[in-house]
Amino acid sequence: MKRQIARHYLPVYILVFIFFSISRLEGQTRQQERPNVLVIITDDQRYNTIRALGNPEIITPTMDKLVNEGTAFTRAHIMGGLNGAICQPSRAQLLSGRSLFHLHKDGQYIPPTDTTFPELFRKNGYLTFGTGKWHQDKATFRRAFDTGDDILFAGMNPPATGGQFRPRLNHFDSTGTYNEPFWGDHFSSIYFADASIEFLKNQKDSRQPFLMYVSFSSPHDPRTAPTWYGHSYAPSDVSLPVSFRPLPQFDNGELYIRDEMLLPYPRTEEAVRIELANYYSMVSEVDFQIGRIIDELKKTGKYDNTIIVFAGDNGLNVGDHGLLGKQNGYESSIRIPLIFSGKGIPKNRRIDQIVYLNDIYPTLCGLTGVPAPESVESYSLTEAFGAQPKAFKGRDHAYFSYINIQRVLVKDGFKLICYNVNGNHPVELFDLDKDPNELTNLAEDPGYKARVAQMTAQLKQTMKSHNDFCDMDQPNWGSFQKWSWDHVQTLNP
Repeated sequence: MKRQIARHYLPVYILVFIFFSISRLEGQTRQQERPNVLVIITDDQRYNTIRALGNPEIITPTMDKLVNEGTAFTRAHIMGGLNGAICQPSRAQLLSGRSLFHLHKDGQYIPPTDTTFPELFRKNGYLTFGTGKWHQDKATFRRAFDTGDDILFAGMNPPATGGQFRPRLNHFDSTGTYNEPFWGDHFSSIYFADASIEFLKNQKDSRQPFLMYVSFSSPHDPRTAPTWYGHSYAPSDVSLPVSFRPLPQFDNGELYIRDEMLLPYPRTEEAVRIELANYYSMVSEVDFQIGRIIDELKKTGKYDNTIIVFAGDNGLNVGDHGLLGKQNGYESSIRIPLIFSGKGIPKNRRIDQIVYLNDIYPTLCGLTGVPAPESVESYSLTEAFGAQPKAFKGRDHAYFSYINIQRVLVKDGFKLICYNVNGNHPVELFDLDKDPNELTNLAEDPGYKARVAQMTAQLKQTMKSHNDFCDMDQPNWGSFQKWSWDHVQTLNP
């Protein structure tokens, strides 16, 4: 009797088995069709440091390939920060999609209510990997990544402890405690590239989509690139910045921060050329390591199904306007490289519209079909990848803030910079289309009086819409002294 029942239901069993087998295969296929994501971030790399985007003096073959095989946003901006380490709030905005004045402790930590994009992709079935510089809290890293290696929980590699050649790193710790750091014995970028390559080798036969967050500490100082790979530059190989000045034109409120003290005042042409040559060497060095990662991506067969994002976290002056650092509103500081390449991205396309670094988050969501959480305030750039890129209008303006001493508005080809320094309030206005190096201040020109008034009014309105802690209608913007780091941490704890 049992054998008769078994024979009777055998066709049903076979059909059920076939159905579930097909469903499983379809599920695996759908999972494999989901694109992988590789996000590469460099540290202090300004917008005009890629040969393919117009700098004939620098050697960047890997970045050039990303430009030629992808879409470059040539007017990508950051929103600034409330402390000298601009990379901290800049990276927090990138990770969370939040705007500057909605960060907590200026991006020092990211609360669980602000879901980071690695965390979001992890929740949506991606295997997430992190390596390199992490300038936020360890709890956020734990929520974001399934695995990783050679993690730098710091803002930089200090010269006093060995600099780039002796990074203080951490192996991945699933508990999130990270209480066993180790000192590296070779250049930081090699560690981050090696960790990325090892991860890719392990994923060669996996069908699970992955997201990699690779965060280099180059070309941040100390600028001591090895000479045996990449490309080294002599001071005679680089041009003096067009906007070079021995001294800044006036006190911008941050002339004696660490970045600015890397060279003495007044700056000399020789010293700036040396600094710029070292900076270019660091860019070429990290370009070499990025190339190693992409080569491995191709070897594993994952390249054609991967979206690659390359960006800098903020810019750097390196001699422009008599300045060296990023604590200012000039183009070299607030503009960054931003490139999308890989699956679904048009090749050799340039987009000259204003965008922000934190627009990467919703763009990745749009490209992969992962819904963005409500906490994300930035905008998707996916329209720029369509058949009609001119339909993409970008942002109406760019807005930059630094502590409570500088505010910037970029709109319609003009830039307005307002200062609040020890009771002084100088103003700068530049016509960026005619004067891209910001050499001529038009703020006192009677012919531009109306534009200054118009842009000042919009700047005030923008500050209010972003919940800026300053009010330009109040004496000294509502504070009679420059904010300290202790004070900044209390503004949105």
